[in-house]
Order: sequence, then structure tokens, then C-alpha cells
Amino acid sequence: MEKSTTKRCPVYKKCGGCQLDTAYPDQLGFKQRKVERLLRRFCRVEPIIGMKKPCHYRNKVQAAFYTNRSGKIISGVYQSGTHHVVGIDSCMIEDETADRIIVAVRRLLPSFKLTTYNEDTGKGFLRHVLVRRGFSTNEIMLVLVTGTPVFPSKNNFVKAVLKQFPEITTIVQNVNNLSTNLVLGDRQTVLYGRGYIEDVLCGCRFRISPKSFYQINPVQTEVLYGKAIEFARLRGDETVLDTYCGIGTIGIVAAKNGAGRVIGVELNGDAVRDAITNAKRNGLKNIRFYKGDAGEFMESAAEEDERPDVVFMDPPRAGSSEKFLRSLIKMSPERVVYVSCNPETLARDLRFLADNSDYKVKKIQPVDMFPHTEHIECVVQLIKEAKK
Repeated sequence: MEKSTTKRCPVYKKCGGCQLDTAYPDQLGFKQRKVERLLRRFCRVEPIIGMKKPCHYRNKVQAAFYTNRSGKIISGVYQSGTHHVVGIDSCMIEDETADRIIVAVRRLLPSFKLTTYNEDTGKGFLRHVLVRRGFSTNEIMLVLVTGTPVFPSKNNFVKAVLKQFPEITTIVQNVNNLSTNLVLGDRQTVLYGRGYIEDVLCGCRFRISPKSFYQINPVQTEVLYGKAIEFARLRGDETVLDTYCGIGTIGIVAAKNGAGRVIGVELNGDAVRDAITNAKRNGLKNIRFYKGDAGEFMESAAEEDERPDVVFMDPPRAGSSEKFLRSLIKMSPERVVYVSCNPETLARDLRFLADNSDYKVKKIQPVDMFPHTEHIECVVQLIKEAKK
């Protein structure tokens, strides 16, 4: 494991993207203690799995664009808690090629007489740039988020970008003219390539669109999902329910690694379409996907006495809902694998299950998905114990 020195980032205090500016082993110790403090009441916490190379791991990079009072174009990130853009050309946790592409786009704007978007006036052209890179495939997607669908000299601009970065495989214009904190809007046009990239994760191939959720650290994602599959103890004849399934990553990995039948549920329609495509690309016929709220799906399935053997749950940072957890208890699967990005809400949900069901936490495995930040991912195995 590489050691990281302290105070390496010149904008550490302004940016807010990283919260930990200490040596990497110290970061792992901090996270281990936090997980143990919150979760050791349920069972022993395994040692956190860190990265060998904890830098430049983010394969999704986005930058806001802004023109200051002197007319200089700035690209970077919003300062924590503000709408002030901190100028950044390179970042220790972001993909290096992505950073170079963003800088190149910024430098091309004046020669094409393209302006940046002004949030106060609602006028201007470029709001954000998003770059995604396939870790295994090296396919690169460039998304130009604009405040207007009108793109002067777009063909020449695309050619200029590709001349500098021929490795880019697709370029998309996404239009967002709303007053919102969301980066991406609903309208988009493919300017070059297929409009998506693909990547390989745990031996499975995935299609990634601009708005698809896909884990940003593929190296540690393979570790995380490997543990999730291990905790599921798949035999080949079980029914597996993958809730909050996104583009189907965990469910597809399970379907390809021993699950008998897999059902995926996801609220985001774009993600469901990608999930269906991903299953086909991997030649899987033992998995299907439904668009819907995970809690509502669980509730209706429980009422119809649907009983999967294994449930994967990977909720957002807010954790699961009580409705979902009550439906899970009623559904009564043998095993539950809870993948969490927030140990606080994980502790809350595990406490609810401990107080209201026969599920017992058997294993807790922290995984450091986001070095130099305070975020911690955990995989938890719960087993339904027979009543005595």
C-alpha cells in the first residue's frame, strides 16, 4: 500500500472534495474506528480493505465553469457550502486524463467565442463538463452541459477536442437551462460516437450513459461486490432480489456468478434501460428488471407472498425506509446483503432489524471506496435465525 504524505493539495481547505489530509494508513485507522464505534454492537467488524494506490481513482470527473470579473474562465469545483468555483487543473483523486480534457475544453472556449453560463442571469453557454472513463476498456465519454441547446460551431469544436484527445470515444451535449443544483438536464444530443461507454467489472460488461449511476472507483468496486457475492452464499437454485439496482451491477454479477434467478428493481428509468441492455450484453437469461420504487415493490411483493432467498440492498446515503424494512421482514428471505455508503444510516437500519425481526448480523466488512474523504462503504451479511 502506498503511503500518502500530508498537505499535498494546495486547495484542500477551499475545495471540500477531500476531508482527510493525513497519511493513508491514518485515514484507514480513522475509518475503522468510526465503523467500529457505530456497528460493533451488532458483531465484530472486519479490518477495512484499503487501496494499494489511493490516488487518481475517480473515473467520473465533473467541473463547473465560471467567468470571473476580469474575464478569466475558471473550471473546477464549488467550494463547500457555496456557489464559488475553486479553480482546479488537476486533482489527486481524479482521473488524470479526465482532468487534462477539462482543461483543454476550457482553453478552447475563447477561440470559439463560447461563453460560460451565469447562474444569476441565466445566460451563457457552458455550465459543466463531465468526463467518464472505462477503467478496463479505456473508453472515454465527454459530456458538455450547456445552458442552451444552441451550440455555435459545434462540429469544429468537436473536431478540435478530438484532435487533442483522439482516445475520446463519445461526446454528448446535455442541455440544462433550469435553476437547479443538478448537473445534468433531461435533454441531450450525441455529437460524436455512440452516446455511451462500456466498462468491464467483475467479469461483466456494462453500458454507461451520461446519467447512469456507476461506482466511481472500479478497483474497490470489484472488492466490494466480491464481498457482497461471498456474503450472499449463492447455491444456484435461489431467487435473488436486487433492490436499488441502478444499472444492474450487483444483480448482473450475481446472475453470472451462481444465482438461480435474479430480479432487479430501480426507480430511475434510464438506469433500468441500461440494466436491461447490460443483461443482454452479458448473455444472461436468468435476470429481469422492473422500474419502480424499491420500498413499494417490496411492499407489494410481500403482500403477494413473494419470497426471495437472498435480498441485496444498496440504498442511497439516506439509508432504507421503514416501509422497505418492514416489507423485508415480512418477505423473510434467508439472507440479506446490505451494501451501505453511510455507516450512520446503516446503524439505524440494522438497529431496526435487530429490534423487529429474527435477522442477525453475521459479518461486517468496511471497504475504502473513497480515499482522502470521510466516506466509508460497508458490506453487511444478515442471516434469518430460526426462532427458539
